[in-house]
Amino acid sequence: MDYSFIIRRARVEDAKDVYNILQKAFKEYAEAANLQNIEALTETVKDIENAIMNEFVFIATIDHKIVGTVRVDINGNKAYISRFAVNSENRNAGVGKAMMSLVDKYLVSKKVREVSLHTASRYGDLMRFYYGRGFYVQSVSYDRGYPRAKMVKEYPDTGK
Repeated sequence: MDYSFIIRRARVEDAKDVYNILQKAFKEYAEAANLQNIEALTETVKDIENAIMNEFVFIATIDHKIVGTVRVDINGNKAYISRFAVNSENRNAGVGKAMMSLVDKYLVSKKVREVSLHTASRYGDLMRFYYGRGFYVQSVSYDRGYPRAKMVKEYPDTGK
């Protein structure tokens, strides 16, 4: 093992591994936040292949094994983050922070001014993680049957 850590854009052939990461992570997320009917758990490998082809899906690998993923959808100068997941064995090792830093750099390069995401507001560890990355709670809704925070991060206009 050489313990190489790489973040790159996902390829279609990564879809099965991305699916496995998402299934495991979102089952843990649902359990930790006491949630039912998580949309991410209904996604198929084919859905993930389509996302990889049509959106920006990044993966983190350690020694060529996928250990994390994040999906970014850009619409003009706004973006939305979804399907952010890190394998439980690799949490608290900087994988999530590194992926979010890459997403920040990517979005700034695309002249995005604001990025948002949703998360269960009862999941304290995840809320603290997002606060630490510069997000704030813009609103909380109950449209999915639980308190779901809309987290927002704003990027300065560099004028370039």
